[in-house]
Amino acid sequence: MRFQAEHRFAAPADAVRALLVDPAFHRELELPDVALLEAEAVDGGGPAVLRLRYEFVGSLDPLARRLLGRHRLTWTQHLELDPGTGEGSLRFAADADPRRLHGRADLAVLPDDGGSVRRIDGELVVAVPVVGGSAERRILPGLLRRLDIEARAADRRLAGG
Repeated sequence: MRFQAEHRFAAPADAVRALLVDPAFHRELELPDVALLEAEAVDGGGPAVLRLRYEFVGSLDPLARRLLGRHRLTWTQHLELDPGTGEGSLRFAADADPRRLHGRADLAVLPDDGGSVRRIDGELVVAVPVVGGSAERRILPGLLRRLDIEARAADRRLAGG
């Protein structure tokens, strides 16, 4: 399922880029229904890379519970961002079976009218016959809501609040 998001920041693009790949920011960020298990910057000598690992701690509907069985719903997310161009990608995949639940998005944090804007254009995939589309429609609003919360927290942090 395709998705898009746009977030505006009062701060300059370079400050937003730096904060979004800062593990300390994500460790302090409170997101609904998820617990952050790991946050680390990966130094590869190129673009900034942040690896985050989450666990879903909210209530799951019966279908999701049945699909997971005894497994916890955990996933790893990679944010790669070129500090010079502001362009990058966001990738995520379930730890238990990455082929069944994964996604990817192009991402850009660019200067905009004295501040900056983050644009995300991606796709969420639940590759489970018959129920995949329904699951995507249930998951996507929570994913977008968490991106909105992250953006508001980043904007507040960069404004000194």
